[in-house]
Amino acid sequence: MGKARTGLYTTQGGTLGRSHRFCPNCGPGIFLAEHVNRRSCGKCGFFEPKGGAKA
Repeated sequence: MGKARTGLYTTQGGTLGRSHRFCPNCGPGIFLAEHVNRRSCGKCGFFEPKGGAKA
């Protein structure tokens, strides 16, 4: 069994939404980790800088 995915989903009214993006390489179900200056995938190593920050 995997870890509980608390904090990755939000509810507004009667709808369920995602609070993190999916990895563009791995596809749906694999979320990007949120860091201060970047988003990264723990599975494939993909990363992207946030905003104007250089990673």
